[in-house]
Formats: sequence, C-alpha cells, structure tokens
Amino acid sequence: MNRNELIELIFRKRSFLCIGLDTDLSKIPQHLLSCEDPAFEFNKSIIDATHDLAIAYKPNFAFYECYGAKGWESLTRTIRYINETFPGETFTIADAKRGDIGNTSQQYARAMFDEPSSGMNFDAVTVAPYMGEDSVKPFLSYPGKWIILLALTSNKGAADFQFFGEQDHRLFEQVLTQSQQWGSNENMMYVVGANQAEMLLEVRKIVPGHFLLVPGVGAQGGSLREVAKYGLTKDCGLIVNSSRNIIYASPGLDFAEKAREEAMKLQKEMELILIQRS
Repeated sequence: MNRNELIELIFRKRSFLCIGLDTDLSKIPQHLLSCEDPAFEFNKSIIDATHDLAIAYKPNFAFYECYGAKGWESLTRTIRYINETFPGETFTIADAKRGDIGNTSQQYARAMFDEPSSGMNFDAVTVAPYMGEDSVKPFLSYPGKWIILLALTSNKGAADFQFFGEQDHRLFEQVLTQSQQWGSNENMMYVVGANQAEMLLEVRKIVPGHFLLVPGVGAQGGSLREVAKYGLTKDCGLIVNSSRNIIYASPGLDFAEKAREEAMKLQKEMELILIQRS
C-alpha cells in the first residue's frame, strides 16, 4: 500500500484507527481455548467485527513468538487472512521492533515481506534505529513496503535515552533528522507515543509530512484529541493504535461485539476530527 492509497483509505473509512493484535491466551475468552488455534480464532473474530472501522492491524510479535512454532502459525494465518479477505482494505504492521547488523536485518526484512519465504507479507515493520543506517536500509529495499522507526516511545523508560542531549538536539530528534537521509515520507514513518502528545509539536518541526504511528491511546492513558491537536496534517498523517481497550473489551461470548463497540467509539471521534480539520 503506497502513501496515496493509505491516505485514500483513511478518508474513505473516515478513520485512522489501528487495532493492535496483542493476543494473550491468558486473556482471551475461555471458550476459544478449545479451538485448534485459539489465537487465530480470536484474531479472526476481532478483524471480522472491526475491519470497516479500522484502517490497520498491528500484531505484536512477542505475543506469538512466546508460543514457538504454534505462535508463528497463528501469526502467519492471521496476516494471510487479512490480506486474502480484505485486499486493499487494511494496512498491516509487523510490530517486531527489529534492528541488527545489515546482513541480519536483510533476513528480518525477508521474514516480514517475502511471503514465499516466510508466509508473511506485511505492509510495514517497526524498526529500532539504534544501530544506524546499515541496520535500517535492508528493510527499505522492498518496493512498496514501509519501515516505522522508533523515535519517541510511550513507555516510562523512554526518558532514559530518548531525551539525551542538548535542547533541540536530543537523541529522538537526531533519529528523526538523520533517518530522512535513508528514506522519505513515501516509505518511512515514526513511532511517537500518545502520552508524548505535546512533543508532537517538536516532532512535526522535523518531520512535517511523515506519517506517525501513535500507540498509547486507551489503556495507556493517551488522549486522541491531544494527539490530533498537535500531530494531524492535511493528509491526516496519523495512525493511532489501540489494543487492550478494544480486543479485551469483554471476556465473554460477546467479545467481538464489544470490541466493535469500542472501536466504533474511536472511529466516530476520528471521523469528527477529520471533518473539523477539512
């Protein structure tokens, strides 16, 4: 999905919602545990209930890798289901936070984007930029694919390193500035946490036209209105993620229905934001 297609999808669905598929078998409804592949059945139900409200889905790899081969099967089945059932209707993000020396990153990129090799064909992958250009560029060698660099995250420990340096030249600002030599707003996005909403003003000074993936709305306390106030662009420029508030809205048989209700609350708010900014 290229930039124009992503923008068209956002305004057609009147949404910039990404649903995080952080599927924890200890939290999904108990009746699903008797299924052959509980994680996939849970994901499929969530996707079926929300695909008209969300523009993106973001499986977090840790929640699948921890189950070994069975977890990888659930993950590949999930991405294959999205791509085959809703072609052109969803932007898929591999929340893998990869980053290593160049030849290793080549193999990570192959895992995310080369379906004949790995069974997976995501639109984008989250990448840690700490090891620099040669660890990032292999992901950019796939035409039509995106990388989403960690820039300013929503966790408490973000302050340990990301704000290191002098004012106007902190580490996260160096990431934003330097990385623009590697890619463009056609193939590169950045992660900026929703609880850093006011910092979006600083981020937008450096990357005014790039899309931002914004986690932390919902269970982590981030405000959608604040994120839009400081980060929205004429092309929207935002993909706002919500995970737990949506996928775990109910532990019962009505889990998919309740997930839809929570997703719709965010979609309606996003629709109003887009209308007000048009």
